[in-house]
Amino acid sequence: MAPRASWKGFLTVGALSCAVGLYAAASTSERISLHMVSRKSGHRLRRQYVDEETGKPVENDAQVRGYEVAKGEYITIEPEEAAAVLPDNDKTISIDAFLPCDGIDTVYLDRPYFLAPVDEAAAEVFEILKRGMAAQKVAALGEALLFRRVRRLLIRPTEEGGALLASTLSFDYEVRSAQEAFADVPEVKITAEMRDLATHIIKTKAGTFDPMAYQDRYESALAELVRAKMEGKPLPKAPPRKEEKVVDLLEALRASAKATERASDKATGGASGKASGSGKKAPAKAKAGKNAAAEKPAPSRKTTRKAS
Repeated sequence: MAPRASWKGFLTVGALSCAVGLYAAASTSERISLHMVSRKSGHRLRRQYVDEETGKPVENDAQVRGYEVAKGEYITIEPEEAAAVLPDNDKTISIDAFLPCDGIDTVYLDRPYFLAPVDEAAAEVFEILKRGMAAQKVAALGEALLFRRVRRLLIRPTEEGGALLASTLSFDYEVRSAQEAFADVPEVKITAEMRDLATHIIKTKAGTFDPMAYQDRYESALAELVRAKMEGKPLPKAPPRKEEKVVDLLEALRASAKATERASDKATGGASGKASGSGKKAPAKAKAGKNAAAEKPAPSRKTTRKAS
């Protein structure tokens, strides 16, 4: 069954125009959903708005949004008043610029959507635009009225599914400066040996991103807990975490570098280990095996791969 579009309208680039839809590229609908219920009756609970002063419930038709101008003092904004200040909703994503795919800091990326044609008539124009963007390795910067707000969109070609990936962008006032987070971080002097060791560790741990290789451990543990309670089995317990204190950063970097070297040598059949000439034996092999055997495999869960 084809997914339902979150939004439908037109994509326009100069004289080109085609009918498109936005489809959520990420969803939490497959997560386990827990509801609030009464501990005594077992019935599901529902939320209710109550007057802060009187404590009495307020019905839907008596509720209105308000902006606090002073402590406990509000001006109310009626729905029709808010709608009147919005620009006309012409259901159009208007492209006003093309830029390199890496031309926007990823901190501005908000929510991803797949952008796809909604009918055969739009498919040709859409394909021309998509192939042109892929050939030039550019992204499109556009604007549209989405979900009652004017949003900026970064549209990029994808390698999967024949769609374009449209990400809503945060506005500048919504993105915090990195200086706020690092204001209290002191300057640290790093020696050449520490830098070289860190570089060595990074190179030996180089890899690629495979989303299928990562597991939502909380979701798996929650599924195991729910299954155990349904079947009346003993409740699973997480293994205690081993706390390790780093006393000397330089020694920790050296130890990490040696550990990654041994792992690399083992993966390549020991060839690099012979070349290094290290006379030390790999310590605590049996201990590592014991810890690995102690870990229980996560319960199987139906997953659906999401394109990114």
